[in-house]
Amino acid sequence: MIDAATQLELPNVPPPPDELWGELFIEVQRRGLFEDSKTFVDLVPRDAPEAVLREFARLQAAGSPSDEALGGFVETHFAPQDAEDVELSHQQGDRLGEDCINSHIDTLWRVLTRRPQASDNPYSSRLQLPYPFVVPGGRFNEIYYWDSYFTILGLQESERSDLIRDMVNNFAYLIDEFGHIPNGNRNYFLSRSQPPYFADMVDLLALIDGNETYRLYLPQLEAEYAYWMDGADDLPPGEAYRRVVRLADGALLNRYWDDADKPRPESYREDLETAHDAPERDERQVWRDLRAGCESGWDFTSRWLTDDHRLSTIRTTAIAPIDLNCLMHHLEATLYKIHESLGHANRAEFYHERHIQRRNALLAHFWDEEQGVFGDLLWQECQLTGVLSAACCYPLYYAIATPDQARATAATLETQLLADGGLLTTTIRSGQQWDAPNGWAPLQWVSVIGLRHYGEHDLAAEIARRWIGCNVDYYYRRRKLIEKYDVVTGDTASGGEYPAQDGFGWTNGVLSALLALYPEHHPGHCA
Repeated sequence: MIDAATQLELPNVPPPPDELWGELFIEVQRRGLFEDSKTFVDLVPRDAPEAVLREFARLQAAGSPSDEALGGFVETHFAPQDAEDVELSHQQGDRLGEDCINSHIDTLWRVLTRRPQASDNPYSSRLQLPYPFVVPGGRFNEIYYWDSYFTILGLQESERSDLIRDMVNNFAYLIDEFGHIPNGNRNYFLSRSQPPYFADMVDLLALIDGNETYRLYLPQLEAEYAYWMDGADDLPPGEAYRRVVRLADGALLNRYWDDADKPRPESYREDLETAHDAPERDERQVWRDLRAGCESGWDFTSRWLTDDHRLSTIRTTAIAPIDLNCLMHHLEATLYKIHESLGHANRAEFYHERHIQRRNALLAHFWDEEQGVFGDLLWQECQLTGVLSAACCYPLYYAIATPDQARATAATLETQLLADGGLLTTTIRSGQQWDAPNGWAPLQWVSVIGLRHYGEHDLAAEIARRWIGCNVDYYYRRRKLIEKYDVVTGDTASGGEYPAQDGFGWTNGVLSALLALYPEHHPGHCA
């Protein structure tokens, strides 16, 4: 397996921006020249780095440059990577009757699709991919791992099997090239992954191309599992290594992790400030936990915090999350199924034992009897965090919960998390984007499908109806679909490190899939 240090030395992958640009990077990010810290790390140099840095040294030789002079330097020597506009033009949505939701989404797939560029700048932070790919939209002009599964749900409804196949092949390529699927196809994301949905993507593609799909992607599924389970074989009880933890009773589980313990290049100034807010903590641990929070996809949330209102108390690596371990259970079950079908008795037995022991651990340690839901586990103490979140639906989505647990979960969802516009992410108003009052498309999908698995059809339909209504109402008021919503007011979500983005890949995908499941809630037909 390729470790993080090796990844950055692979051919055609320049160092991440903080390493490539050194003091220039620090000056630009510390001063906050751009409102969004991600802007600079996604720019590409107009000349070779050596030439740019020589010019920067000359600028410094005359004394510390002003913000204006430094901004002018960046504008002269750097350029945006893409000219694509990720938002639909206003003209496309000017008249209500001529732009229904389905046609809007179909158009968005074309707007959000990027194609391989043989002439890509060799010093770009974006990793080249061999096939076309769909980006989320807004500031996110690269492919993202777990976003893409929910995007693919919509591509399926739009009958874009070509793009689904391209997306899966791109992820297989990333596994082959780097040993794992990074957070996104940027070199500054190589030290972490995201929730492991590759097996779910293969499941979906197999519905299109047949069961031979499983054999075709078996090597990449095995490599994905090896990445997440690195260090498991020799791990003593009560200890952790990278993404693996072993409980005191011997159960193997997973946590989120990042191989680096320094500020994120795309949020450098913000991470410095967060660590500064926790003088009692080792700053490198704060940065590691922030990065691990990004690997979770829930960046950020009270799920990972000791103090709901202080990001600096983040403790992601101390937690074995319910959603991650359900995803890993599904990966183990998928590998068991493939090896059994191919007659690989030893490998099939290995994965069968792994997925059974994980299911037993989930049922034994993650159920919160008092709240009537599954929760996250502080793996060292072997006790639950007590934070109620929509991640509690994952054991229903993957059919791990017992019928009694599913009924209790449904009751808790209805009384604690159901809002006018869909499910709240948590019950806590922390100011982080993955908390109340915000709702996110992937969690609506997981909850609806999970509830349907256990016969909770009325609640599933109600969540779908409210989420569809929130999306559609916002669309006809604002002429766009966005990344996340305030499901209490039905307006734009707030909180976190950046404003809600337009586009938006997984919102489009989940809305399309839910409209297909519940056509009675469709807002109307295209003219």
